Amino acid sequence: MPLEPVLRTDRLRSWQGEMPVANRYSFGVALERFFRAIKDEGQILGTPCARCGVTYVPGRIFCERCFDGLTEWKAVGPQGTVEAITLLHVDLDGSRLAQPRLLALVKLDGAGTVLLHYLEGASPGEAGAGLRVEPVFRPAGERIGSILDIRHFRPA
Repeated sequence: MPLEPVLRTDRLRSWQGEMPVANRYSFGVALERFFRAIKDEGQILGTPCARCGVTYVPGRIFCERCFDGLTEWKAVGPQGTVEAITLLHVDLDGSRLAQPRLLALVKLDGAGTVLLHYLEGASPGEAGAGLRVEPVFRPAGERIGSILDIRHFRPA
């Protein structure tokens, strides 16, 4: 049966209640390696594309520009440069934060893409494009294989 476009929103219907959904998210091949390197080695890895010259962080299994397969892994950073910042006023659950947090797009040395993460140790007036930063990792025994194994970035 072909899908038909909704032309009259006044004819849409809804029902009240909950729809229980249980799922597990798999990192996949590339993110598994990326997060394992952070957890086990305190190292950030990227995947370079030999054809385009772009190094993806987090690593990927194919180049998003030319679709070549990416199989090589290399360490990037650990330092990098802030490309842009924003202030976060609302948490992931939609609640208002008591204190706004800085988020930064960080281009790690040797990477061709950016990584979004928290930035601490600089005020919004001090932070901005061009600021050199470095990651602050959780202690090795506390890492679980998450992007939050990097607590935040700080001015280098």
